[in-house]
Amino acid sequence: MSGFYGKCYDPTGARHGIPTYPWRYAPDGYATFRQLRARGLRPGGQPVAAQVLRPRFRRGPLVAYLYRLDHAKPVRPMTPGKWAALAKANLARRTCPACRLDAGYVIPGSLGMCIPCAYPDGRAA
Repeated sequence: MSGFYGKCYDPTGARHGIPTYPWRYAPDGYATFRQLRARGLRPGGQPVAAQVLRPRFRRGPLVAYLYRLDHAKPVRPMTPGKWAALAKANLARRTCPACRLDAGYVIPGSLGMCIPCAYPDGRAA
């Protein structure tokens, strides 16, 4: 392994505290949170099992935490109450506080209101 990636290779965890591998060199049986989600799994309360480091120039390395696949649990299904709460939250994000109408899009945080209310004279067009 090259000297560049050698700083990120610590399979015993002596240097970093947990097993550490270079980017794209993690052994089978580990996955990041996003990789677990793509498989329909979640960490399920397990601690971080390892980490992957990607060295960068002039800054600290990027870190991705790894979880064990054999300890991962399936994602909990959405209940009707969760679906209703999500729909209500999305409606609140689309409702303009000035005119109280559903804008049909998420209100921009920089404006704090829908486009017609923010620019009543039509400057936005």
